[in-house]
Amino acid sequence: MTKPLDLTSLTSDPKPLAVGAEAAENYAVVRQTLERITKDWRDQPTLEQLAREAGLQPIQLQRVFSRWAGLTPKQFLQAITLDHAKALLRDSASVLDATYEVGLSGSGRLHDLFVTHEAMTPGDYRNRGGGLKIIYGFHPSPFGQVLVMATDKGLAGLGFADPGEEASALDDMCRRWPAAEFLQEQETTAGYARRVFDPRNWQQDQPLNIVMIGTDFEIRVWQTLLRIPMGQATTYSDIAASIGNPNASRAVGTAVGRNPISFVVPCHRVLAKGGKLGGYHWGLTRKRAILGWESGLSGPVLECV
Repeated sequence: MTKPLDLTSLTSDPKPLAVGAEAAENYAVVRQTLERITKDWRDQPTLEQLAREAGLQPIQLQRVFSRWAGLTPKQFLQAITLDHAKALLRDSASVLDATYEVGLSGSGRLHDLFVTHEAMTPGDYRNRGGGLKIIYGFHPSPFGQVLVMATDKGLAGLGFADPGEEASALDDMCRRWPAAEFLQEQETTAGYARRVFDPRNWQQDQPLNIVMIGTDFEIRVWQTLLRIPMGQATTYSDIAASIGNPNASRAVGTAVGRNPISFVVPCHRVLAKGGKLGGYHWGLTRKRAILGWESGLSGPVLECV
């Protein structure tokens, strides 16, 4: 049974995902530690210092990090340093020129989640979502609570909400398509959350369907983001060149910031020239967390020299 949109009375998932709930609890510790590392990474804070500030024993913090990210705190620290970011960017231009051959229907292989996509017509976008039904729900994820939004054609929105910010996150997403009808359907959106955040569900024979609702230019940028493999990154200027408009770096940055399907359409893999993180609509701490988490999945982090 659907529930009308109500920004003042958001319900939690009645059946939290077991893996997701544990990951969300771990993220609370990781988030606090990440903020400390981000502030003082040049001082290379020790495991003992980080654990004491998190209210844990060093071995407990080590286990939380390893279980959550597949990395030790030291490796995680290396994964979010400027040197590591520069390494990710080393082949950024060629990343977007690569050809992926997997043979999926539609757009073929786009990235690690085996995503297929379609775009709404320009008329649908100009109508501000009029006539469109979008369901939504909040669920635990490895990066805090996640807002999942979907149409009958597939996943249409994914955003994050820190504790107490659920209404703000929902309002932010709804304002993108103000004429649409929004209904809360926790059970349906829970399936998307499981599909997106559990790597065991990233299967070639079961591609994730997403629907892009934006301007023609925005959709071209978002499609380009889908070509950035996990464990690599690119820049705004490389994306601009890739879509045939090398002078549009600033417009590309705006389109990246308006990406409504965070994480799945990996706008977090876009960095500024020189390796700086740039911006992220859902917070730079979360961007660092996602990049570090992906480093743990995609392979060992090399020592920075």
